[in-house]
Amino acid sequence: MTARYWRRQNRLARMSFGFFLLFGFLSLVFYMAATNLKDQPLGQVFGSAQIYAFASTVIALGTHVLQSVSWWRRSGAPLPAPTSAQITTAKDVLAGLVAQQWRDETALRSLADPEPMPLAWRSTERRELADRSEIIAEGTVAFSGLDVHIEAMVRNFRALRCRRLVILGGPGTGKTTLAVQLVLELLRTREPDEPVPVLLSAARWDDRAHPRLQDWLAASLAMDYPALRAAELGTDIPETLVARGDILPVVDGLDELPDNTRADLLAALNRSMCGNDQLILTCRTEQFAESVEEIGDVLTAAAVIEPQPMGPEVAADYLQACLPPVPHPAWPAVTQALRTGAAPALAEVASTSLGLWLVRATYIAPRVDPSPLLRYAHGSAAELQDHLCDQLIPALVSTRTPADGPVQPFRPRHAWTPEQVGRWLTYVCRQLTASEDDTRDMAWWHLAGRIPNLTVRLWCGVGIGVVTGLVFFQLTDGMVLVGVVTGLLAAFVVIVMTGSWFTEVPGHAELQWRGRLAELGRVLMAGLIIGLVGAILGWLVGWHFGNYAAAWHTARNIGLLSGIGFVIVFGLIRWVEHPTVTATARSPRSTWRADRTLTVIRMLSGIVVGLMAGLIAREARLPTPVAIVGGLVLGLLFGLVVGRHHAWLAYNLTVPRLAAKGSLPMRAMDFLDDAHRLGLLRTEGPYYQFRHIELQQHLTRELQEKGADKAFEPVPPL
Repeated sequence: MTARYWRRQNRLARMSFGFFLLFGFLSLVFYMAATNLKDQPLGQVFGSAQIYAFASTVIALGTHVLQSVSWWRRSGAPLPAPTSAQITTAKDVLAGLVAQQWRDETALRSLADPEPMPLAWRSTERRELADRSEIIAEGTVAFSGLDVHIEAMVRNFRALRCRRLVILGGPGTGKTTLAVQLVLELLRTREPDEPVPVLLSAARWDDRAHPRLQDWLAASLAMDYPALRAAELGTDIPETLVARGDILPVVDGLDELPDNTRADLLAALNRSMCGNDQLILTCRTEQFAESVEEIGDVLTAAAVIEPQPMGPEVAADYLQACLPPVPHPAWPAVTQALRTGAAPALAEVASTSLGLWLVRATYIAPRVDPSPLLRYAHGSAAELQDHLCDQLIPALVSTRTPADGPVQPFRPRHAWTPEQVGRWLTYVCRQLTASEDDTRDMAWWHLAGRIPNLTVRLWCGVGIGVVTGLVFFQLTDGMVLVGVVTGLLAAFVVIVMTGSWFTEVPGHAELQWRGRLAELGRVLMAGLIIGLVGAILGWLVGWHFGNYAAAWHTARNIGLLSGIGFVIVFGLIRWVEHPTVTATARSPRSTWRADRTLTVIRMLSGIVVGLMAGLIAREARLPTPVAIVGGLVLGLLFGLVVGRHHAWLAYNLTVPRLAAKGSLPMRAMDFLDDAHRLGLLRTEGPYYQFRHIELQQHLTRELQEKGADKAFEPVPPL
């Protein structure tokens, strides 16, 4: 097991011990109150509360002991290594998930519609950026710069001695596009003994937390592809695949890191790789050259390629092929000016794949008058690109309207105005710019973690405390003390327990039975043991009241509540948090839904335990409404706070605050999903990223020019 796993187990053990102390204190208080008020109606209330608190104390103590014993046994006992069959299965599962993920992205980006962009790649002529040719490959490095298909690029890559490749180029030259195409072709032609290519953003690598590439790669696999954690695949499959060299990391966007961090990561790559470790890396040329100069070394044994600038005639031919059969009358003048060199700014922008895509998205797809391209053609390329970025959001919103019939994968599901889309994406830029660790990846649970949460926690605690107090006040026929005590207790639990919600990552539940009955049997056995311990302690408590009938009655109630409560709330919740090989790749929407499902399961489990506790309290001669409703309220509250994943709850507490400020809509997930369908965002595992860093930079510049306060004035809702 990893050190991170053991740290998490220690944290869980400390939390369960804290619950034991809290509920133990409450059971003592309720016991003293019940003893002093034994002959009064209020004494019955405190007596029932004592049973609840005592059972919770037993559950918390049993959980702490079981976790401590489990940690002690596993820390000293060697874990079985995965078998060859399990490793082969894991590789096939991962290959399928990666292919599914990036095929969708390829279709969304129209990379082959009507044909791939005619961009050729060649070995770099800057010899200071590449290792010696005899180390890179036997004979001549086979990247000639000719217009070859991706199949030939993959053959050239496989011919390299260590299969290491650095893809360089300027802004918008198609580095990421080539990386995605290489991933898909490597997967399509992969032999069983070859590694599985996995594309990851360099911005996610923190070399302080993961000094070695392998450590970061294993952690990323576990997060992005939870199917690899399935019990039937064996123990520590992500770590095993990485250690065996069965993963080909495709690290995209080294240039997006700060200067010193970029150089450190390049040095870390050289320290991490040995033998035949494979790698594909993308970076802008100048940033890569600066990092190489800073560390005084190149990426060992890696071929380095750069794109050849696209000539005006080639770019004009591509745009001509994208035009409809009857284009706007101004298009012949635009393409002619591009061919003859009469539009220098347009020629410079169209020399990159990004520039061609911007022209196509803003003027060809909407079928609007392209004459502004000629007006900007004699200015600077930067001004023309800013103009295209300004037109991009309105153009995509107008051309990709919501589908009237069945949902289509590349059309939005909801109607948004260009002003709303631009404003809300600007807020995303603002959050990414403020992030110290990662300026590219935006996850839906990050929304809760990047703004203060103490105020909302206090209000939630006060609201739940007031509701709980009023319920018990009404149920006990106006007993103020009962309402105040239960309200304060509920508020305290909510305020304290919700502190970690806003930094927790999402979880998911798996309810498959096959292959997991032994694990379920261990949960039931642990519940039986805890129930027996609760019964013994309950008998001792009942014996204190002076008769055998009370002792056996208390022993039965506390034993049942402890054992069944542990099984339902703690055992089953932990049991369902395991993925299987049938799980799909984590997308933002799937992780959001999965965490929501897990929350519902916890709430239902708490309600079941609360109902059982209410029935026991009814036997203790409490009025039926007091027992049943009180148990359900407390059970629901308990079901909300237990567990390790509350990202969906934190998201729902955060989004209304952002919507009130106009920063995001109430349907924030729907908007982010539609921005992806519009082609403005892309997904990498559970994260959203701007499809083009240039658009993110453009929106960031606008934000800085306008000022944050002015940029976030309210926008009228739809």
